[in-house]
Amino acid sequence: MKKAQVLSFIQETGIVPVVRTATAEAAVNAIEAIYNGGIRAAEITMTVPGAVKALEKVADRFGDKIVLGAGTVLDPETARICMLAGAQFFVTPSLNVKTIEMARRYSKPICPGALTPTEVLTAWEAGADVVKVFPCGNMGGPKYIKALKGPFPQIEMIPTGGVNLETAGDFLRAGACAVAVGGELVDAKLIKAGDYAGIQKLAEQYLAVIRKARAELAG
Repeated sequence: MKKAQVLSFIQETGIVPVVRTATAEAAVNAIEAIYNGGIRAAEITMTVPGAVKALEKVADRFGDKIVLGAGTVLDPETARICMLAGAQFFVTPSLNVKTIEMARRYSKPICPGALTPTEVLTAWEAGADVVKVFPCGNMGGPKYIKALKGPFPQIEMIPTGGVNLETAGDFLRAGACAVAVGGELVDAKLIKAGDYAGIQKLAEQYLAVIRKARAELAG
């Protein structure tokens, strides 16, 4: 899938589940549940033990049926390893210009983490395709996205942190192009209990919230 297609797919989906689990097997199972719930994008964080193997398994199982990303990518070397494992986009928790350069070299979308207005603009000028605003919930949530979009209407933003079923729609209405959701969707308790049907149900609920918010914005 080409870079423009991946970006447009993420924005159309409106949500990127952040899969941070205790095992690679749980990550693969969680993505299967998310997929069954209708979400066609997900990122596996590098904090998952055996994360690269999990990327390979998901890429093999789903192919282009899901847009697969690597999260918590701290350096260009890790980005390259994830790319070879099947990752189609990269998400970082902080701003590392060399990682952005690596992604651009191979025409892969990258969503670097930033928080302050200076960091957000620096990330965009360095070549970010979307800026991950993290930790957004600690800075006021949707209100913070709205404040940033004032001076930076041209910068695409995905908030991470503080996104849940109650706030997801508010983030979109505030100007976010999509939202990223971690433990509120990929719930550790549900995974521990082996309740992947519960994760599938949550995925369906998030998609419903996003569809409603998008309909309001269009209407």
